[in-house]
Amino acid sequence: MTAPISLPDYAAAPGKLLEARPTRAYLLPGLRLPARAWYIRYTSTDVHGKPIEVTGTVLVPRTPYTDGPRPLLGYAVGTQGLADMAASASWQLRLGIEYEGLFIQQALRRGWAVAITDYPGLGNNGTHPYVMGRALGPAVLDSMRAARQLAAAGLDSDGPLAICGYSEGGCAAGWALQLQPSYAPELTLVGGAVGSPPADLEGMFEAHDGKLFAFLLIWAVLGIDGAYPELDVLSNLKPTGRLLAAVLRRAHVVPGFALGMGYGALLPTQSNRFVHRHPLEIPEVLARLRENRLGAIAPAAPILVGAGTREQIVPFSQTSQLFEDWRGLGVDITMHTMPGLEHLTGAFGFAPRAFGFLASRFAENRIASPLSA
Repeated sequence: MTAPISLPDYAAAPGKLLEARPTRAYLLPGLRLPARAWYIRYTSTDVHGKPIEVTGTVLVPRTPYTDGPRPLLGYAVGTQGLADMAASASWQLRLGIEYEGLFIQQALRRGWAVAITDYPGLGNNGTHPYVMGRALGPAVLDSMRAARQLAAAGLDSDGPLAICGYSEGGCAAGWALQLQPSYAPELTLVGGAVGSPPADLEGMFEAHDGKLFAFLLIWAVLGIDGAYPELDVLSNLKPTGRLLAAVLRRAHVVPGFALGMGYGALLPTQSNRFVHRHPLEIPEVLARLRENRLGAIAPAAPILVGAGTREQIVPFSQTSQLFEDWRGLGVDITMHTMPGLEHLTGAFGFAPRAFGFLASRFAENRIASPLSA
């Protein structure tokens, strides 16, 4: 669990910028992203509303923006792993090994500033609350609050705002969009893009138990422990589960996937091999999983959701159901179905459509500036 902040004034100020220092951000090793960069520390809240500290990176294009105040995009990265510093987006951007760097570059080339949270437990104290949306959403919103306080970034306090994310980032983005009206009402969002989110964690357990990607459920159990340590879910692990959890909690996403898929291809991965009781059979755990289900709260901003029809990691049905849930709540929402695309190719298919959607939202909500008048 991310260590709570003890100073009492932080509790009343989520999104407070604690530190900002210039850094470098690379698309690839030796190839810098076209932006000035700052590493930031800021306050946020955990699932219980307690104050915590989170880190992240703010990127601002070097070229002037002349179409009104520069837009700020809250960008939620996908699964990075649980390896603390090595799995933080900030650390990977400094080395040029962040796999979402190409998508971040597309946002920068449109002239948008980008706030990227490392999420709780990555690059900062504690265990990352993997795919626990109620823990991730505040970190996204508070990174945007902190970015606006960074004087050197020159962001207008009334500039347009949007949020985007895919996979775990889609979960984080979706929760940020849901929570914004109550958690950060001053952050008026013009739009959001949510790609292939694990919207229903109960369904994720059911979809992957005993299959190739079952190792993701170990990450999910670690995520539950990071968000809700009082449940003591790790005590439910058998020795085999404890061993796999010990390895995966120290793994970056790439070796983590390679190890997990290799294990799933060679050995049985039914839950009873790893746990004494299935997590869905523990009422307290099931209740928390259901609390983190996307779709029960209406975002205020127009939203694009999308997924590939051949999804092998996040079932396509989860995104289509989220679309129906939000539409039923009266949300201005558009569904982008990508026939034949699976999880990885879906990311490349979704990004251009997402940025196009957000660009149109920024254009429709443009505020005139002295440079554009």
